Amino acid sequence: MAVKVLVVDDSGFFRRRVSEILSADSNIQVVGTATNGKEAIDQALALKPDVITMDYEMPMMDGITAVRHIMQRCPTPVLMFSSLTHEGARVTLDALDAGAVDFLPKNFEDISRNPEKVKQLLCEKILSISRSNRRVSAYSAPAPVAAPAPTSTPSTSSYGSSAAVRPAPAPIPVRTHAPTQSSPAPKRKAYKLVAIGTSTGGPVALQRVLTQLPANFPAPIVLIQHMPAAFTKAFAERLDKLCRISVKEAEDGDILRPGLALLAPGGKQMMIDGRGAVKILPGDERLNYKPCVDITFGSAAKSYGDKVLAVVLTGMGADGREGARLLKQGGSSIWAQDEASCVIYGMPMAIVKAELADAVYSLDDIGRHIVEACI
Repeated sequence: MAVKVLVVDDSGFFRRRVSEILSADSNIQVVGTATNGKEAIDQALALKPDVITMDYEMPMMDGITAVRHIMQRCPTPVLMFSSLTHEGARVTLDALDAGAVDFLPKNFEDISRNPEKVKQLLCEKILSISRSNRRVSAYSAPAPVAAPAPTSTPSTSSYGSSAAVRPAPAPIPVRTHAPTQSSPAPKRKAYKLVAIGTSTGGPVALQRVLTQLPANFPAPIVLIQHMPAAFTKAFAERLDKLCRISVKEAEDGDILRPGLALLAPGGKQMMIDGRGAVKILPGDERLNYKPCVDITFGSAAKSYGDKVLAVVLTGMGADGREGARLLKQGGSSIWAQDEASCVIYGMPMAIVKAELADAVYSLDDIGRHIVEACI
């Protein structure tokens, strides 16, 4: 049965072009279009599409507001279109928080210059997220965590400190799901590095995990999120504001340190050497992912042996599996997010099927278990 899609955009040209691209795929059926957020809600309720493509900036009601209403009234996987700017990144991250599953750059030049590549990417995204867990989930906001009381003059260091007053994590949407079989609580180990890899659904998942870590978290953290170059800086800034630990986009020469999470920059590769220094390399065009979880995990395996806790969260594909295999061979620990709490059970499934997972946990439990394992 074809995947039913609702196309939402105030640009007539973009609506027609997206509809034409999707309709050319026999596995996809465009069942309707809408020109603003209010129409999108009405059409979503009436047509019950499998996937919605959504623009942000529209008259009457913007895309983020529409996504929030749709998630409350008829949860449906939403693919956002966004501009490749810092503001576009901020808006897209807001949309993901509101419940959108994934995003694509809204680039008219690419549509004209590389129509086949755009068609392939768009159709693959639509078919993949149509199988996501978003439709069966309801949204609820967790109770905000109280900010720690100030113990000294706040630090002005860009890296923060255990004495710095970090803001309370803002409530973010989380999916409620039926409880599933979970691994036992982890045993404590003197990890020298926590490495987390993720893709589709990752921005919200990382927020859920990292906001549970205390400011005095004793291990360095590296984050690998599949994301365009224009987005990772804005995402790191967002995480830094939400979390008690410090978060920044990684730069070549950065030094790993406790309580600091370094986010791999989009379009490049991040490696770690034995001295705890970060190397940022150009993105190899032969690799599908830039950044690539396998590359960072592999370098961590070489540099830290059995002292790495690697976590693979929601995402399409199998990136992270081969890097996890190297870590496992060296004696490090590998955790995977469980299927029920994933937006897309691809990357964690690859870990589980390869029998590399030492533990499988729900998203809501991962942050707490990381603390238990490291402190």
